[in-house]
Amino acid sequence: MTDTAASILIDPIQLHQRLMDSSLLILDATVELPAPRFDGDYQASSGYAGWLQAHIPGALHADLFDALSDPNAAYSFALPSARALSTALGKLGVNPQRRVVIYDRADGFWAARLWWMLRSLGLHAYVLDGGFKAWQRAGLPEQSGPVVTQPVAWQASFRDGFWIDRAGVQTVLAGDRSGVVVCALSAALFDGTAVSRYARRGHIPGSRNLPARALFDEHGGYLKSEALRTSLDLLLQGSEPLILYCGGGISAAAQALALAVVGRTDVFIYDGSLQEWAADTRLPMTTGAAPA
Repeated sequence: MTDTAASILIDPIQLHQRLMDSSLLILDATVELPAPRFDGDYQASSGYAGWLQAHIPGALHADLFDALSDPNAAYSFALPSARALSTALGKLGVNPQRRVVIYDRADGFWAARLWWMLRSLGLHAYVLDGGFKAWQRAGLPEQSGPVVTQPVAWQASFRDGFWIDRAGVQTVLAGDRSGVVVCALSAALFDGTAVSRYARRGHIPGSRNLPARALFDEHGGYLKSEALRTSLDLLLQGSEPLILYCGGGISAAAQALALAVVGRTDVFIYDGSLQEWAADTRLPMTTGAAPA
């Protein structure tokens, strides 16, 4: 079934009206990732402390930095095995019977990342449009301190059609697999003029560039219907699968969510993104703007 805005995004008032629903499970997916001060300045950390200080009533902290990532990978936020991810989600009470709503206290990218992870396991989840900032602007109640979890035993497998690895990206670039490679980072990071967290500046050769931030309004919510389609026009023109990447598969997830809202589902996220690609000097990178 094709996702629509109505089946993915939920606004603060709608969520507040459902807080007493016993099937509801709210997850705060925030990770702290300050802007880099110099090239290679990567300082990600858990968002647990901020969640403990203030969250939506009943919301649990979903730790993308640690518990929901692969600790043995060479890059941050790496997708764990389906078994490890299912186990970690089960400790939060996630299973197919729960109505899951995800938000973050940043720009919405972390919520989109967890949404994509759940979706790739076959689970439907909602994302709070505008995140915690929208909740606060609406003057809705907040909570601080720990929240009791209700762990469940649950296992799932990844579905095909959601993730692509480095080798897969290389086959697309070589023309051996159909696809359009798209960078979701800012134009300045794409063309190499901005300070970068990653090992090298620039982008994967052959990429197009559509910054994920262009898909949000001034309040941090996703653009509405026609405005969103207009912003995504670069990606909606063709019929080839879309291969999205960014720094670590986070901004790309926001782009994937926006595409799902408008009905585009032949989308893959390159999990390692530039954290993996730029760190391997054998792999090509280039700077400068994308061709018009």
